[in-house]
Amino acid sequence: MKNLITAIPGLRVGHAHDEKLGSGVTVLIFDSPAVASIAIHGGAPGLRDTGLLEPEMTVERVDALVLSGGSVFGLDSMGGAVACLRESGRGFAIRDIKVPIAPGATLFDLLNGGDKNFGREPVYWHLGYRAAASAAIDFALGSVGAGFGATTENLKGGLGSASAATSGGFLVGALVAVNAVGRATIGDGPHFWAAPYEKYDEFGGLGWPAPWPADALAFRIKGGAPENTTIAIVATDAALSKAEAKRLAIMAHDGMARALRPAHAPMDGDTVFSAATGTAVKVPTIVDMTEIGHCAADCLARAIARAVYEATPLPFPGALPSWRGRHRLTG
Repeated sequence: MKNLITAIPGLRVGHAHDEKLGSGVTVLIFDSPAVASIAIHGGAPGLRDTGLLEPEMTVERVDALVLSGGSVFGLDSMGGAVACLRESGRGFAIRDIKVPIAPGATLFDLLNGGDKNFGREPVYWHLGYRAAASAAIDFALGSVGAGFGATTENLKGGLGSASAATSGGFLVGALVAVNAVGRATIGDGPHFWAAPYEKYDEFGGLGWPAPWPADALAFRIKGGAPENTTIAIVATDAALSKAEAKRLAIMAHDGMARALRPAHAPMDGDTVFSAATGTAVKVPTIVDMTEIGHCAADCLARAIARAVYEATPLPFPGALPSWRGRHRLTG
């Protein structure tokens, strides 16, 4: 089983980033429109077209979901993704017009050392278009796409993904851009908070530290400004209603709390999108849905650690080190 969100059939992921800008975009495209919802637990989110994902809203399905750097400027990336989708004939049909549905979220990476003086040029629109156009089943992790300019309190952040199957056979996956206000690692060592959930030694197989660092639970954050945000997508092949997808997004947020310390702060915009393709053979019971949410939280925790583990440092003076660079481990 591919350890990516694209282990779920019918999903493709594309990245685009600009090294000079120090930022980028990731787009998840559904081959067929998927039921989707959202849960926003951070205090400073940057979002576009997410109101329609609430269960009481009319539009049931989306064509794509977009994760972007750039804060408010990154909201242009959804327009580029929409343009690409329109060219391929995708969209919600209204008489003889099709309107592509591609909600998204942005993270704040404007102070990471990159050149953000892009003037009037809609740079993120172009990145969104390129990311959507490049969507494929296989995709890179680490300092790519929406994770290109992302950071944590002590290390370079990045783009991560993971997948798993429930005991009932439903597929679950996560995709995340980690730009956290806090840390993914324990104290000053190489161990990840997500260690209990790791599979396949996907982020080094180090387990828990021994002995436990005296400073493990110390309060450490980037600073007091809203310059953070971890944005994620969880998906399943189960058939869910929008209300059930909403519950999935809420449960999946536990993965952030398992992998990052702290999470859901006033100065970040921690957001989880959820999606259900409905391609599984059987209909999920309420117990199945509970396990799918539980599994999604585990996948998200793993994806967060993988994002940091796979990241490479930004090529700017004073840039934070990568996990591998700081700990001199090849993994």
